[in-house]
Amino acid sequence: MERTTRQREALRNVIEDAQRPLSPQEILDGAQAVVPGIGIATVYRNIKLLLDAGEIEVVTLPGENPRYEPAHRAHHHHHHFQCDACRRVFDVHECPGDLKGLAPKGFRVHRHELTLYGLCKECIALKRSAVASA
Repeated sequence: MERTTRQREALRNVIEDAQRPLSPQEILDGAQAVVPGIGIATVYRNIKLLLDAGEIEVVTLPGENPRYEPAHRAHHHHHHFQCDACRRVFDVHECPGDLKGLAPKGFRVHRHELTLYGLCKECIALKRSAVASA
């Protein structure tokens, strides 16, 4: 059993507190507020340990690097939204429901993943303020 280190606890807290899937860089940025000397290699090493322990899950979007969220959130069916401007990913807790009717005739759907793309509310606000000051 791995011992819990200050770095791992900081990473665990950053992932849990974020309320959205985080990239390794976002995890590093958050952890550096608590453990200033932490580096990206430590983040990747601890991500692997947290994955192996079943504490976090990978969120994979097409064409993107993996992001991570707590396993207890990942096990609840949900979808994701990616901001086109800042590239952050957010959880979407609503589901359109049964999508079996979208499959070709004779096919059987076992699961589905849905990713929405657009602008997050922070990027919309930045865009509005940029337009207003122009």
